[in-house]
Amino acid sequence: QLSDQQKMSESPLSRFRGAYLPPALHLLNKTLVKGGKWKGVDSTQEKRRSFLHDFCKKYNSRKKLPAHLVHLVSRIYVEDRHKVLYCEVPKAGCSNWKRVLMVLNGLATSAHNISHDDVHYGKHLRKLDSYDLKGIYTRLNTYTKTIFVRDPMERLVSAFRDKFEHPNSYYHPVFGKAIIKKYRHNANEEALKTGSGVKFKEFIQYLLDSHRPVGMDIHWEEVSKLCYPCLINYDFIGKFETLEEDANYFLQLVGAPAELKFPKFKDRHSSDERTSAEVVRHYLKELTKEERQLTYNFYYLDYLMFNYTSP
Repeated sequence: QLSDQQKMSESPLSRFRGAYLPPALHLLNKTLVKGGKWKGVDSTQEKRRSFLHDFCKKYNSRKKLPAHLVHLVSRIYVEDRHKVLYCEVPKAGCSNWKRVLMVLNGLATSAHNISHDDVHYGKHLRKLDSYDLKGIYTRLNTYTKTIFVRDPMERLVSAFRDKFEHPNSYYHPVFGKAIIKKYRHNANEEALKTGSGVKFKEFIQYLLDSHRPVGMDIHWEEVSKLCYPCLINYDFIGKFETLEEDANYFLQLVGAPAELKFPKFKDRHSSDERTSAEVVRHYLKELTKEERQLTYNFYYLDYLMFNYTSP
C-alpha cells in the first residue's frame, strides 16, 4: 500500500486523471431542465466550464499531484439521493448550500428553518473523504459535481468582516491574539488578552507572512487549494455574483423538487451591508500599493481560473 501511495505522489497529473476521474468536460445531462428561461444561464455555464478546462490544460500540463486523493476531496459534501457533490467554498453562499443539501437529503422540509449552528456543527451531511476509496471513485465518476466561487478580494474582505469585526469565541482568541501580538507595535494589554479589534492591515500582514504565527483557515484559503478545480472535473461552476440564478438552474439539472428554491437570506449579521466592490475599495485603502499587489498575487490562481477581473 505504501508503494502505491508513493507511486501516486510521483505520477504526473495525466496518469491520475486517466486512472480516477471522468474525461474533462463531459456533457451535462439537461433532460430534467424545464422551460426556455435557462438558456442564458446555460450558455454562461458552458463558457465557464470551457474556460476552466482550457486554463487547467495549459497550467497543469507538467504538474505533480499535490496530495493523496482523500485529501483532495476533504471539502466535498455528498448528497446521495440526487447524486450531488458540492465543494464548500466559505463566504460564497456555503451556509445556504448546506441547507439546500439537507433538504435534498430529506433531513429538513425547508431551508428556511435550519439554524446556522445546525448547518455548520450538526454533522448532518457526509463528506466525500468519509467513504472508502471505491466509494470516492464511484461518486466522482457518476455524481454531478458543483463548485460556487466568488471574487477573491470580496471573499477575503467578507471573511475578515465576519470573523474579526463581530464577537467570535474562536477567531479572536486563536487568530486575533496571535495577529495583534506579532503585527501591532505597542499593543495594549486588553487587545493582547482578548484578540479583539484586529485591523484589516494587520490581517493582511498575517496573510502575506511566510512565517505566520497561526496557520491558514478555510475562510481565506485559495479556492485552488480547497477544491482542486484542475484535478477534479467540476460539472457546474456557479458564481456568488449570480448565486440565485445559478443555484436554481443547478437544482433543475439534478431533479430537485420544484418547490425547492435557493434561499435569499443572509446567513449571519443580516443588518450589515453585503460585501460589495465598493466595500472592498474602502478596505483596500488601508493598504499600501505593494500590499494590495501582494494580496492580488496571493489569489492570482483563483483570479485566473474563474476569469475574474483584477481589482
